[in-house]
Amino acid sequence: MPVPPHRGWLRPSDSERRAAATPRVLLLALLTGLLTAWLLFDGVGVNLLICAGATAAAAGLAARSAGRRIRPWTVVWSLLAVALLTVPALWEAGWPVSLSIGCALGLASLALHGGRRWAGVLLPLPAVLWQLPPGVLWLRDGLRGRSLPYRGRIVPVLKALAVAAVLLTVFGLLFAGADAAMADLLGSLSPSLDLRGLPLRAALFALGAFTALGFAHIAAGPRRWDRTVVRPGRARRRLEWALPLVALNLMFGAFAVIQALVVLGGADAVLRNTGMSRSEYARQGFWQLSVITALTLVVVAVAKRWAPRSTPADRRVARILLGALCVLALVVVASALGRMWFYVDASGLTRLRLWVLVVEGWLGVVLLLLITAGLTRSAGWLPRVVVLSGMLTAAVYGLMGPDAIIAEQNVARFERTSRIDLRNVRDLSPDAAPALDRLPAVQRACALQLIRAGLENHPGPAWYATSASAARAREILAQRPLVDQLEEGRTPCERAGMRYQDLWP
Repeated sequence: MPVPPHRGWLRPSDSERRAAATPRVLLLALLTGLLTAWLLFDGVGVNLLICAGATAAAAGLAARSAGRRIRPWTVVWSLLAVALLTVPALWEAGWPVSLSIGCALGLASLALHGGRRWAGVLLPLPAVLWQLPPGVLWLRDGLRGRSLPYRGRIVPVLKALAVAAVLLTVFGLLFAGADAAMADLLGSLSPSLDLRGLPLRAALFALGAFTALGFAHIAAGPRRWDRTVVRPGRARRRLEWALPLVALNLMFGAFAVIQALVVLGGADAVLRNTGMSRSEYARQGFWQLSVITALTLVVVAVAKRWAPRSTPADRRVARILLGALCVLALVVVASALGRMWFYVDASGLTRLRLWVLVVEGWLGVVLLLLITAGLTRSAGWLPRVVVLSGMLTAAVYGLMGPDAIIAEQNVARFERTSRIDLRNVRDLSPDAAPALDRLPAVQRACALQLIRAGLENHPGPAWYATSASAARAREILAQRPLVDQLEEGRTPCERAGMRYQDLWP
């Protein structure tokens, strides 16, 4: 089926051909919608993998109709997406679960689109967001004027079922009003429907069906984002870009020397001159160093775009200056990680501190990849490997259970120093319950109070709509119930030294 022409920058990436939608794709999309409305109504867990499997089946059917083959990178992106979708089945924390689901959707889109260059691996990640409406139009055009298989058998059966449902409803209501025993019998046989949940189930059905159609539409004829025209930047004269880079390298080098002196024993002198404690020095410097790391990557990208490439000498100078900047930026990364870890050891671990540690570590990996690309003749592998490193970081972050790690670090610090800031652990998810269960009775009751309240507000969801950590937390609280009031009339949090304004996050 020919694809209508597009204008502007999208036109070079148009697919040459797109396979038409088939009735089987429609049935799989409807099945995905039904599974989504049924399974995801109570929450997310293993049900997300089931719905993803139905969506993948619809996309696979469309890809087969288009004659597409499975490539090695398609397998890599798909397996990583499956790993990300297992996070909701293991852990309960909202932010890692949301991040994992978003990354899994992007990876699924990348697996269907493919790509090698920067445009080819970055643009497909959000592509599914604008593929939903075209997927519906693609289905309409593919089924227009096409007879459904077994229509002569299916349509009469559906008509008969509809008539039977109307007759049973009308006469059932009349019989129930005429006889109490008949009313009890019909009440036990008829399914119980929660009409208040119908709007949400309808929205979930539409979401599941449209998502399946969107991925099938991509698989039937993906855009070739690698063909997107990215005009190279106008090369500047050597002095225009080399002088700023030399100055920046000198500043980074001065910082590296200072950090070396601090590590070798000059930290006390630095702290004495600044008048700050070691904890304040670590906390203040981390955020600036994190911004410096991110800005360094921007500087490298801009310099690479503007650096002259006409002669071997220009290319050599660009590699030396940018490589030196990346190497010195690794010192900044190491210093930032060291400062944050020192601050965590002094004040405890929180969600924000763990997240920025992970992001800073990933930025260090990207710098190492840039250095490696500068040392090799060809850097065609760089875009896909950078995206792979980012998605692997997101997968590891989700699978390791951030809230469980935060609770474990704070409890281990308490066991070592008898000090804990309960504000760091009170708003954690049920993932933290096993570690917090090791605290003494007073601190334990205060730390698990909000977790218990959250579990009581969502009692006993179906096995497919909950996580393993939530089930484990329910078991812990059932075996060792919390003490809400102490003998002297104070709550556990008050006994632990928390103020009233700190009790609720």
